[in-house]
Amino acid sequence: MMRHTESDTSKKVSSVDHRNWGRVALLPLLIGAGITLIFVFHIDQYLSFDTLAAHRSWLLAQVAHHTAVVTVGFLLIYVLATTLSVPGSSILTMTSGFLFGLISGTAIAVSAATIGATLLFVIARTSLGEAFHIRTQGALTRLQAGFGKNALSYLLFLRLVPAFPFWLVNLVAAFLKVPLRTFVVGTFLGVIPGAAVYASVGSGLGAILDRGQKPDLSIVLSPPILIPMLALAGLALVPVLYRRW
Repeated sequence: MMRHTESDTSKKVSSVDHRNWGRVALLPLLIGAGITLIFVFHIDQYLSFDTLAAHRSWLLAQVAHHTAVVTVGFLLIYVLATTLSVPGSSILTMTSGFLFGLISGTAIAVSAATIGATLLFVIARTSLGEAFHIRTQGALTRLQAGFGKNALSYLLFLRLVPAFPFWLVNLVAAFLKVPLRTFVVGTFLGVIPGAAVYASVGSGLGAILDRGQKPDLSIVLSPPILIPMLALAGLALVPVLYRRW
């Protein structure tokens, strides 16, 4: 019986792979593009504090004279970096606060992060989601059932706790078949606190540069910031605990 089941599963995977090989290749190609940008073109070097400090005056001048163009351009860059899982989201969020101020900078960063994460989520689910599910259906059935009942609570928790990589949460949610609407809402709400912190640092970056200092990007791990974020993460799990009790 088990051999028959394994044979059927293998046939399903083979069928998925042969019929939809173009879609299956989407996620590996996306990951490959991100790796190429980092290790071949060293794009991560441009997402740094030193680069921002070196082009400070020019960037502020562009914002002053071409606000709409710079806003759209920055949004697209942030979305692309998030979709390709290129490291540097904290620098981008800080830059957003530096260029557009705390409120607008936070709004732009949250919007871009949500759009980029959603694109990666949809690509992952379309590309490898079906094949991944067929191969791991036995092992993931219980996990998916538990996660699915409280998807928004779990997603908010994973977004609010800084220990979980942003790109990894996108992929896990895709493979566990989290509904698209739930993913978008959970991501949007979950990234607001962290984005506000980094945008706040960016909005005061001018004064930091004038003193010849560098911003402390580990501020999100300091107790005054981390404890409230962990408290919010704990609140996100209250519905889960309520259902269990």
